[in-house]
Amino acid sequence: MSALRKIAAALALAGSLALPAAAQEARPNNDDMMESPPVAAPREGYWADVLAHDPTMIREGDTWYLFVTGPGITVYSSKNLETWKAEPPVFARIPAWAYDIVPKFNGHVWAPDISHHDGTYYLYYSISSGGRNTSAIGVATNSTLDPADPAFEWVDHGIVLRSVPHRDMWNAIDGNLVEDEDGTPWLAFGSFWGGLKLVKLREDRLGLAEPQEWHTLAKRARSILTDDAEPEPGAIEAPFVFKRDGWYYLFVSWDHCCRGAKSDYRIMVGRSHTLTGPYLDRDGKRMDQGAATEVLRGTARWPGPGHNSAYSFDGRDYLVFHAYDVQDGGLPKLKVLSMQWDAEGWPVVDAAALR
Repeated sequence: MSALRKIAAALALAGSLALPAAAQEARPNNDDMMESPPVAAPREGYWADVLAHDPTMIREGDTWYLFVTGPGITVYSSKNLETWKAEPPVFARIPAWAYDIVPKFNGHVWAPDISHHDGTYYLYYSISSGGRNTSAIGVATNSTLDPADPAFEWVDHGIVLRSVPHRDMWNAIDGNLVEDEDGTPWLAFGSFWGGLKLVKLREDRLGLAEPQEWHTLAKRARSILTDDAEPEPGAIEAPFVFKRDGWYYLFVSWDHCCRGAKSDYRIMVGRSHTLTGPYLDRDGKRMDQGAATEVLRGTARWPGPGHNSAYSFDGRDYLVFHAYDVQDGGLPKLKVLSMQWDAEGWPVVDAAALR
């Protein structure tokens, strides 16, 4: 199929699946997004009001590309980090293996993570369903993010790792690619259960390195008597590692997403001089023993800020996340805030942006 035909087919799918929110009729509060995830109605041009869950971004040339949870992975582009337009979704057709791993998979691909290495873009993504660790993280690659480029083509490489109920005390979702001080690739990931993990990847970044090396990054209290298939308690997920001034900062989300105005997500952080940890909070307590320092919590206007990523562009640092819009049926919306640092080197964002 020619590049133009691929683009046309993808745009046809994106027209109904991957555009910003405004025109759609929202179910009041949208408080069960695991089972009934919101999908934005078609809208032309650039918009500041963007429907987005689990946002991650990268810049290619003068364009920022935003990847978010959605049918086939929703994609937006921007020239200024303020207004966004819809691009074709990553997958016009969901990889067949997804339904083998998660029979109840609904087509909404979760928690994309985009990175670039040696001329190739790597997009990690999660296949799962709510409340179960029947999950897998896959990876797709592309040489460009510009759909108009003749070389544009997403190639799926399948499963990087998977989790199985009653076998694994971790959940294979919410992957984040990060390099250590030697440039070795690792994948941070996890949700609920036994917390957030870190596993070393092969040099090609498409699978796990052998012999395998695993670490626990962060977790919350959970009784050993809890059924291994149950996610609760221990509500922690969405690791994102940001490097600055010799520190690795581990951002995580505590509590619960996906409940619209009832969501109580909040963004937490700890830091370490080594990628593998231990990560400590502001008081020197370990994140793998239940500690963390709060960065941002929700407000009556914008509850549930979380599943963040963090970036440096042109000398400025940004915290990127979603929060739930109580004035629009509790729909998840994109937030891009300037991130500052206090005298002790801890991240600070202006909470007034959520008022």
